[in-house]
Amino acid sequence: MPLDAIHQLSTTDGTARAWPEGFLWGSATAAAQVEGAGHEGGKEDSVWDAFARVPGAIANGDTLNDAVRHYERMPEDVRIMKELGLGSYRFSTSWARVRPGDRGPNPEGLGFYSRLVDELLGAGILPWLTLYHWDLPQALEEKGGWANRDTAYRFVEYANDVYSALGDRVQHWTTFNEPFCSSLLGYAAGVHAPGRQDPRAAVAAVHHQHLAHGLAVNELRSRGAGQLGITLNLSNAIPRDPADPIDLDAARRFDSLQNRIFLDPILRGAYPEDTLADLEQFGIRDVIHPGDLEIIGTPIDFLGVNHYHDDLISGYPNNDGDDGHSGGTTRKTSSCWIGSEDISFPSRGLPRTAMNWEVNPDGLRKLLVRLGDEYPSLPPLYVTENGAAYDDVVSSDGAIHDVERTKYVLDHVAAVGEAIDAGADVRGYFVWSLLDNFEWSWGYGKRFGIVRVDYESFERTIKDSGHAYRRLISEARANGEVDRSRGQVLTPSGA
Repeated sequence: MPLDAIHQLSTTDGTARAWPEGFLWGSATAAAQVEGAGHEGGKEDSVWDAFARVPGAIANGDTLNDAVRHYERMPEDVRIMKELGLGSYRFSTSWARVRPGDRGPNPEGLGFYSRLVDELLGAGILPWLTLYHWDLPQALEEKGGWANRDTAYRFVEYANDVYSALGDRVQHWTTFNEPFCSSLLGYAAGVHAPGRQDPRAAVAAVHHQHLAHGLAVNELRSRGAGQLGITLNLSNAIPRDPADPIDLDAARRFDSLQNRIFLDPILRGAYPEDTLADLEQFGIRDVIHPGDLEIIGTPIDFLGVNHYHDDLISGYPNNDGDDGHSGGTTRKTSSCWIGSEDISFPSRGLPRTAMNWEVNPDGLRKLLVRLGDEYPSLPPLYVTENGAAYDDVVSSDGAIHDVERTKYVLDHVAAVGEAIDAGADVRGYFVWSLLDNFEWSWGYGKRFGIVRVDYESFERTIKDSGHAYRRLISEARANGEVDRSRGQVLTPSGA
């Protein structure tokens, strides 16, 4: 798509508007997906390094050893961020790099993240740090992993090490990214590391990650940390037939395991009663100790929302041969919904991404508004991941005219604006992902980046979607920002 066409699209799709004061425009990555240097600088195996060696676990036998070499090319990547006009960069620190084998702090690993933070601040980019994006040290998994309550306390030691190194410069701290994936997909479905299929372990992992979150929030707050929160991947559970009690109950159970089992303990200090009943057979009450929920429910300063697609839910078998939820990973739908294996995901005939996920921007608007309606104590929201994988083609001129991704991003940004208009307190948007990268069980076969990475030369090329996002950010600043309390247009900020 020519740049003038990108400009036309970005000014006609609802994104050319005044945004709330201080609204953050960012992009995101995760350590395991981009860093590479899998066993350099003192780093040892994470659960994903070990999982990638299991035959058939990762598409094409791909590994994380090189990823996209962000570890060695980090200054170049920060220059690209600055060129894109990012106000913030959301990244994760690797537990396996900071505490190899979980034996103690690794100066080389912490030194890398210290240099990254300095590069970001020097470029005028706000560091937004995530402590856990799924790379548990394999040594801890061999002691039971997240099914072992002790891992929650080891997480606090790790968080303290990172804070000691970076707390003087980093103000925004996310404890966990998408605990749904590292608990239910990792310990029940087996499609994510560590690849276990044990429902009782999965239920324990959910609770112990919640406990680790609460313990870390309390510890880091006592040390003077600025903003503390968590990021959840959330979806709308839409019953196929709202008049059919079987579809309604399937949607309820899906909502319980995808959304409320995470939202309610953190925001209400209690698990939903229907969730406790559904998971009684898997020992959920056995892992909850006195005082746990008070710790888990410690107030947070923000909630990160990751959203890619809605889910149409049925309690009947899916006979259309089109699973719009899993992207073809059938084990995901058949076993991560522990106690709810009869849930299916029929198609609504909507456009799909390369992940086979539905494209429905209005779902993001509905989700953001719903959160404010249902959780009175809801802190400010940030859309911390939203993006799309498509099969990119490099044109003869070397450009990547990713029209579908460009439209996806701009349409979803417009949906965020509509949610704000409807009263949602959303304060930032981070597109996923800055770079093409290791997409977990799909290996390098799915590209989400607004910057293309050549997996042979590791050369970076900004795609049309990246140019469109840069233009959107520039125009948002040029249009000024609106102070929601007074409705006045303010001087544009450089954030």
